[in-house]
Amino acid sequence: MATGSYGTIRPADVSPDDVDIILNYTPSRDDTDNFVLTKLDAKTILRPYFNNNATGGNADVEILGGLYNLKLPADVFNKLGIYTLYIRPAEIRTRITDCGILSALPNVKGIVIDVNNVPSQFRNNFVNQGLIGFRVEYLNSDGTKIPNFFRMITSSFYCEPVIQNLTNTSQKSIRYRYTEGTTNLVFCTLSPSSSPTNKPNATPFIGQPNQDIVITNTYFNPVTTEIEIVEHDISTLALALYGNQTKSIDDGIYTIYDSDNNIYKQYNLYEIKDQFNELLYEVRQDRGNNIDFTKNFTNITG
Repeated sequence: MATGSYGTIRPADVSPDDVDIILNYTPSRDDTDNFVLTKLDAKTILRPYFNNNATGGNADVEILGGLYNLKLPADVFNKLGIYTLYIRPAEIRTRITDCGILSALPNVKGIVIDVNNVPSQFRNNFVNQGLIGFRVEYLNSDGTKIPNFFRMITSSFYCEPVIQNLTNTSQKSIRYRYTEGTTNLVFCTLSPSSSPTNKPNATPFIGQPNQDIVITNTYFNPVTTEIEIVEHDISTLALALYGNQTKSIDDGIYTIYDSDNNIYKQYNLYEIKDQFNELLYEVRQDRGNNIDFTKNFTNITG
């Protein structure tokens, strides 16, 4: 029997609504003290591509997984320097309403989340089976995240609380049951949440009531990309090296042209001498915006 190798990595086909884009700007690589993060609107920056009929896909319907266009807004990327973009799955910050068990299945433990405590743009995920595969991370009372600790959501259903009498006691306990209708409570089971067979009392921690948590989708791995905006690139440097150039003998104006023979840069060339008429310096001075358009390449060579 033949043994084959199978790939397990699939390209992500996420919606921009499920993406957070965090920006950090620094004017140079030496400036590392001014670390300010800015959150950008992924829906206006990130655009998915769609399959077309030529590649066997459904035109304008089926997302071409893994391929996205990043649109850089001019009002943000308007300075020379280094822009670091951190692209990660969107974080949903909420809190645990209760940690409970199911009335019909006392061995099933989970966390209960009130949809009213969820940001409005993410509430469409809090439906029956809408959170499967999402990751839950926990925050301490001081707001710090418990490092390297998380749980995975294995199921999520609408639920409602029920009061159930405990065995051999007059006390009552609130438990939960699934409901077919829409409620503001969602019961999420987590993994791991069951005790190991060799130590039944060692129940894994799944959170506690009123604890703040961060729920994150696992559609793709976070990506960091660096964008450096510079005054000159390879094309403009090539103009200075290999582009057409002229030098006016009369007034010393040195002109560099682009690939279409438009004036790209102009300089004043002159010499500085001492009182004995001995040459001291040869100077090339940038004329800035004071362009002499009579030095048009076509006028000179035509």
